[in-house]
Amino acid sequence: MERKKSENVVWHAGKVKKEDREKLLGQKGVILWFTGLSGSGKSTIAHDLEERLLKMGKLSYVLDGDNIRHGLNGDLGFSPEDREENIRRIGEVAKLFSDLGIITMTAFISPYKKDRQRVRELVKDGEFIEIYVKCPLDELKNRDPKGMYEKALKGEIKNFTGVSAPYEEPENPELILNTDVESIEESVEKVIEYLKNNNII
Repeated sequence: MERKKSENVVWHAGKVKKEDREKLLGQKGVILWFTGLSGSGKSTIAHDLEERLLKMGKLSYVLDGDNIRHGLNGDLGFSPEDREENIRRIGEVAKLFSDLGIITMTAFISPYKKDRQRVRELVKDGEFIEIYVKCPLDELKNRDPKGMYEKALKGEIKNFTGVSAPYEEPENPELILNTDVESIEESVEKVIEYLKNNNII
């Protein structure tokens, strides 16, 4: 996607560093990138994790796919080009939140490997944690909480990921949550353990 480039701009570094904010908060600023098909449980897990972290005294925030499309990305559709721009924008926002020292969670289908990789490259090693929320398509069709798969299969929704648009599975995610066999609580616990084991909290 061709974008107009800003000219004559210089990055202005402040006196307060990311490490200073992390020390204040007692945690590391990272991006937890939840990816998976619609209905797999990304948003539910992310919001439950946010609540759990708050109870632990940790600051986090969920950037949810549907919510972001109400405002920041309200001008974007679901073409491949718009999906790419959707993830580019949210990646930049997630980077800013991470720099603030916040455990930043994103719940987006983000179907393309190259787009997820582009966000990974925005931050240092270990600061982008790809979490594949994996669930078989047949199970998702059975769940279908929003009735989207039924509409997509009937052709009423075009460019629907997993039905009429591709989803490229992560090759080496930091975590895989198998939500067809794990409860929400079990998935959240797996993420908490990862954060503890990697000294993020």
